[in-house]
Amino acid sequence: MTALACSARRLPILSAAALAAAALAWAPAASAVQPPLPTADAAEGTGEQDGRASAIFAGGCFWCMESPFDKLDGVISTTSGYTAGRLEDPTYYQVTTGRTGHTEAIKVVYDPQKVSYETLLNVFWRNVDPFQQNRQFVDRGNQYRTGVYYTPEQKAAAEASLKQVQQRFDRKVATELAEAGPFYEAEAYHQDFYKTNPARYNAYAASCGRVEGLNKIWGEEAGGASIIQEHNAKAAAGTPAAE
Repeated sequence: MTALACSARRLPILSAAALAAAALAWAPAASAVQPPLPTADAAEGTGEQDGRASAIFAGGCFWCMESPFDKLDGVISTTSGYTAGRLEDPTYYQVTTGRTGHTEAIKVVYDPQKVSYETLLNVFWRNVDPFQQNRQFVDRGNQYRTGVYYTPEQKAAAEASLKQVQQRFDRKVATELAEAGPFYEAEAYHQDFYKTNPARYNAYAASCGRVEGLNKIWGEEAGGASIIQEHNAKAAAGTPAAE
């Protein structure tokens, strides 16, 4: 990420026009034309359909949250977007002001026969600082708050996982737990950003404090690599997911 883009994330009170100019400075060339408004994904829901299920997590900058889940066997797709806000069809420029109530989030579509929701939760926690309120590392504002947005079927597991984190560290967890609502897909240039713009992504990831922050909290578990490896090894051996 360029210095201009990084400053845009650090200063969410900038006007939408200023943020738009900043975003266009680092967005891929193909996005020089204003990207279309995102579409609401709420109609699909987040429950199981056609053997698939989905889960919504917010972990600060959504660029950094896709990769860990993409590595899990059984995850079908990850999509960056916005959730838990008041405005319908928000754009990135609107959300980044911090005035719409949305948080940057990802929607994980997965095969529950291959990977359990509990495994997704374990990976999620190890990719966030659950004690920071309305921020994640260098990114500040309620649009970077962490959250787990569950279906009725996922609620008990989500609440149990938060309790485990709180008991482990004996600290109040700031991560928001709430029933899943509308999820709006982010603009195309945000999707798979770590793949499509690796140089800019790596520059941002190296300077945003995420790696250092996760290591300080989670130690060897930071990033969930050991959980991912263990899960994938079991999957390769034909062990079914345990719900």
